[in-house]
Amino acid sequence: MHGEKPVSEPESLFDKLWKSHLVKAQTDSTPAVIYIDLHLVHEVTSPQGFDLLRAKGIGVRRPGRTLATLDHSTPTLPPDAEGRRPYYTSQARRQVQTLRDNCREFGIQLHDWDSPSRGIVHVMGPELGATQPGMTIVCGDSHTSTHGAFGALAFGIGTTEVGHVLAKQCLLQTKPKSMRIKLEGKLADGVTAKDMALNIIRYLGMNGGTGYVIEYAGKAVRALDMEGRMTLCNLTIEAGARAGMIAPDQTTIDYLRGRPMAPQGADFERAAEKWLQLASDAGADFDSEITLDASLMRPAITYGTDPGMSVAIGEPVPQAATHSQAKALRYMGFSGGQSMQERQVDVVFVGSCTNGRISDLRAAANVLQGRQVAPHVQMLVVPGSESVRKQAESEGLHATILAAGAEWRLPGCSMCLAMNGDLVPAGSTAVSTSNRNFEGRQGAGSRTLLASPETAAACAVLGRVGSVADLEPAREAG
Repeated sequence: MHGEKPVSEPESLFDKLWKSHLVKAQTDSTPAVIYIDLHLVHEVTSPQGFDLLRAKGIGVRRPGRTLATLDHSTPTLPPDAEGRRPYYTSQARRQVQTLRDNCREFGIQLHDWDSPSRGIVHVMGPELGATQPGMTIVCGDSHTSTHGAFGALAFGIGTTEVGHVLAKQCLLQTKPKSMRIKLEGKLADGVTAKDMALNIIRYLGMNGGTGYVIEYAGKAVRALDMEGRMTLCNLTIEAGARAGMIAPDQTTIDYLRGRPMAPQGADFERAAEKWLQLASDAGADFDSEITLDASLMRPAITYGTDPGMSVAIGEPVPQAATHSQAKALRYMGFSGGQSMQERQVDVVFVGSCTNGRISDLRAAANVLQGRQVAPHVQMLVVPGSESVRKQAESEGLHATILAAGAEWRLPGCSMCLAMNGDLVPAGSTAVSTSNRNFEGRQGAGSRTLLASPETAAACAVLGRVGSVADLEPAREAG
């Protein structure tokens, strides 16, 4: 009827963000151009981007939209008496210094060694409130998908693309397909967001999400706190997906309120009202929809060389069905049908952008309370940021961790990717709360089993693969 507004088609969260950031539409021959709200930068993938600016004689288009930190190559051991930091290699030292020089030259805010907020980029950004619903967020790091937990479209980019965003604050992108995974039911006691993610990746397979942005929905997702949601979105990339997203709700709003880079006062309330409207509309179309029963999920641990190769703790290693699976079992030293609980654990790592937040450290410390790490196990606990470290120390978590015989380190990516000297020796088995178990990821010849902080801590005490349920009761304090 004349004068009435046309009824708009229902849109998904992803569709809303893509549409609102579209600078130039995609054609049959060219990708779309989308605007980027927040560009996160660290020392490893940024040098080429700044070199591109110098080669073209231009500056950063919007310095206030770029946030930098030191994390990948940074040592987690303290400086010596002369203040010298124990960098693993001269290259690591150069990477850190190069980022410091580039940020100074181009006017980028850097969370340097003296920043009370320095930390892993995907831990620090949300803590500061730099990550907000409705944003597009990129970083030269594949686990940028973490920020999708806030209802942002967040994804990793390559080194050349880092330069493009610095120069133009825009990016060429082909629009991905959309998938919604509904997780219904209630997680059983002892089952964490990390276990949920490993179960999903096992279901989808390592490439099951390729070409998609995944929106997570359902009662089990809504029941997660923000740190659990970040863990879930962080691991989305391990199923091959471009990004993971969770629509904002009151949990999101409560987390962001009062954070330094979030809006303040009345501005925050106005922003929150808009953020809550970003949820997918009823009837929104997805290219693929999957529903899983979260109540059936159990604590998981990987046995192979990609995050999709996992089992519930207590289940045997599956028989290899393909050449790649057989190759993975050979590398890991497992046989099909073998009980994983026979495997001795040599190293345990709690940390990373997947599980280095305060709730993760609390969970690990709770398991370690009144117990001792097995004598042959080296256990590293590495907070994800200075804020996490200070919070943990104020709660006495570090004292519990040290009393159990584990090491308490300074913030950084640490053993997740072994760039800073925190390595797993060749042939040794590590239980890690990080995100990847590829061959050599934690050191040449290392064997990585991915698990939750609770499971990792239990393995450290047992000295073998096992779960919290396998532990003897903790001794009484005093």
